[in-house]
Amino acid sequence: MQRAKFPGVAAVAACALVLAVPAYTHHAFAAEFDADNCRDFTGVLTRLDWQNPHAYFYLDVEDENGNVESWSFQTYALITLKRAGTPRQLFLENIGKEIWVRGCLARTGKERYAAAGTMRVSDGILRQVGQIQN
Repeated sequence: MQRAKFPGVAAVAACALVLAVPAYTHHAFAAEFDADNCRDFTGVLTRLDWQNPHAYFYLDVEDENGNVESWSFQTYALITLKRAGTPRQLFLENIGKEIWVRGCLARTGKERYAAAGTMRVSDGILRQVGQIQN
């Protein structure tokens, strides 16, 4: 009598699905952000979400008409921030303070959302917090 091959095939398929989930969640910079549409932002740091795979920080930015808009910025992966010498504590120490950020706007249509590239906080040091270079 031959054994059915179904349990083995099902196990292989289940493993393939489990392994595919992390690959699906990762994205390329160019898929989400427009490297040709970058600008400078100055605003008050209001919040930090320190979560894998990226940190997000939020600025209240005053527009040309004096209206305050809340912007969110995505950073490098947390391990990359740590290796670059930009710890979570640096963000926390600057909540409520004015900071400067160079960021590239989202191409996904999401409003007031950008990838952070460089950032300057109250200590005056320019830090690379994302992959944009311009």
